[in-house]
Parts: sequence; C-alpha cells; structure tokens
Amino acid sequence: MIVVPGPASAELGRKIGTVLKIKAMPIEFKRFPDGESYIRFADATLIKGKDVVIVQTTSPPQNENLVQLFLMADNAKDMGAKSITAVVPYFAYARQDSRFRPGEALSVKTIVTLLKTCGVNRIITVNSHNPALLKTLPVSVEDLSAFSLLAEYFKKKGFEGAFSLSMGKKGMSTAVEADKVLKGGCDYIPTQRNRVTGNVKIEKKTLPVKNRDAIIFDDIISSGGTMIKAVSWIKEQGAKRVYAACVHPLLIGDTKDKILKAGADGIVGTDTIPSQVSEVSVAPLIAEALRKRAVSV
Repeated sequence: MIVVPGPASAELGRKIGTVLKIKAMPIEFKRFPDGESYIRFADATLIKGKDVVIVQTTSPPQNENLVQLFLMADNAKDMGAKSITAVVPYFAYARQDSRFRPGEALSVKTIVTLLKTCGVNRIITVNSHNPALLKTLPVSVEDLSAFSLLAEYFKKKGFEGAFSLSMGKKGMSTAVEADKVLKGGCDYIPTQRNRVTGNVKIEKKTLPVKNRDAIIFDDIISSGGTMIKAVSWIKEQGAKRVYAACVHPLLIGDTKDKILKAGADGIVGTDTIPSQVSEVSVAPLIAEALRKRAVSV
C-alpha cells in the first residue's frame, strides 16, 4: 500500500502514513500563473501494481481541490496502480444529495461518477451528509464517523457527564454516539430548513441543561447560522458551559467569532479540514479502515 497525501491534506496524509507505518509518497505540486494545478508523483515507479491511497479533502477552494484529486487518481491509473482508494475526509457537493426542486443537479452523483472514470475503486469519507445515498453510487463508499473521537477529546478535557446535543431529530444518532462516551444524557435541538432559501429555524425546546456543561455536535459548521441560534438558546436555559463540536469546521468568514459571541465557550473540530479549531485528528480512524480493508483483501 502507498499513501499519497494531496496538496489539501498533506499533514493528514502524513499522519495516516505514520499510523500505518508506511512512508507517505510526496508529490510535486504548483499552480500555473492562470491558476491551473500541476501534479507530479515524486517516484512514479512505486505506483505500478500497488494499492494506492490518495488523501485529499475537498473543502474550499473545493473546485480546485477536486480537480487535483481527479488529476492524482487518473495519473495513478495511468501509472499502473493495482487499485485506487480516494480518502476524501470532507466530501464537497455531498450536501446536494437530493433533487429538492425539479431540474436540480444531483452533484454528489456527478462527482463520484467522475472519480470512477479516473480509476477510483473505493472512496473513504467521514460523516457525509446522507450516508444512505452513498450506497446507491457507482463506486463503493465507506462513511466513517468521527463523533466518538470528538467526544473522547472532551472526556479527556474533563467533560465526562456533559449533556450531548445534536442538530435536528434526524441527527439524534450523533448525540447518542457522543453520549456513549460522555454518559451525561442526550437529546436533539429541533430544526427546520427552508428548501428554497436554505435558512434553518430552531424550535426553542426546553432541555435539561441548567447548571450543566452542554456540547452541541454537528457534522458541518459552515456559515454557523444554526449553531449560533442553538448556542444562544442553550445559554439562555442556564447551561454552565456550552461548546460547539463539529467534524468539518468550514467556518466561513467570521463564523468562529460569531459563535463565540453567541455564548460558546469554545469550538472544536477535526482535521478533515485544516483550521484553527482542528484539535482532533481523524488519522487513526481512517488508518484503521484502510488496515481492515487490506486484511480482508
């Protein structure tokens, strides 16, 4: 097995290689003056006949990162790779997983079809927006969950017994997963999304958080509108400390500052997306999935 860290996940790729005790193969990368990407494998002779694992998140600039992923996968195919696994910690365009309105493009299907054309046999991602949809796509996709890792982080920081919350009833499994570690009880914050505008409203449901620590778990924090409302509401109910925890910390613009101003005592994310709050690494989680696959094959 060869691990190839892409430009967008260089550090994470190296960490995965370290956990697997495999030296990650560096790539040569640059941008041309017009913005196009140049990709070259440092030692292409190592690719032929090997199981190649390309690690490349597709957070913003998602279009550039996706093109780089396509280039690396297609290049590995041309170099004679035995198999190609694309580790895509944050999967761009996965939130458009249904045709909510007639005529909409089903973007996640398009991206996976392109990856298959480039030679990808398998995709590993983390907390995708709609795991059920992944089973219908033209490439085998394994969706891992990092919520236990986030909960373990808080447990080590002294938050055992904190109340775990998820966004929306459909996300209740998130809170349940976290509560298995923190053991302080769990519930969900009711949410409703407008399919046209994308705006989310929360129902101000009374929760047993007074004088307690509460952690709100979500898969993605992007503009942070929903998290800001949730943090404010939990604070209003008398919670002692409130933390926002997410797998994918997009944190567009000044989102981080807005969440903190709403009353959050902190924000913690994983390194599926490199950021200032990426305190938890998903490298062990991904390495274990790759190890199990290697053993089964």
